[in-house]
Amino acid sequence: MAWAKGLLTEEPIAVGSWASSPAVRAAMQGNRNKDTRPELRLRSLVHKRGLRYRVAARPLPELRRTADLVFSKPKVAVFVDGCFWHGCPEHLRESHKNAQFWRGKIEGNQARDAETDHLLREAGWSVVRVWEHEDPDAAAARVTSVVRGASTDHRE
Repeated sequence: MAWAKGLLTEEPIAVGSWASSPAVRAAMQGNRNKDTRPELRLRSLVHKRGLRYRVAARPLPELRRTADLVFSKPKVAVFVDGCFWHGCPEHLRESHKNAQFWRGKIEGNQARDAETDHLLREAGWSVVRVWEHEDPDAAAARVTSVVRGASTDHRE
């Protein structure tokens, strides 16, 4: 009925967009890149454990990579990775539409993640990667352990 009344229109795909349809483009634009439910839960639990951090910050200003939680003094960067976007070995379901594009996109994300980890470690940072499906309490305990361990290492 909405189509018949002219309330909905088919908008063309924006120039340069790789989306296969306007609906796909709209769905992609709705994906958050920060403040996701898993991130908010992890931040809350880490905060309750007494740790303070920066949110959605660059550990290395010259590197165009943003960590979800950054602990500057102990040099710990935490990334909360989505199962689809980062190719979780347990939960990734391959796309049936535009499969080659999505396979390349996810492989590119994985390569960038590996490069980010390497560059940060090379600069003296500890990197913690948490899958979105991980138990939040266990992930918070792991982050806390790494941060407190790194803080102890810096005092010696």
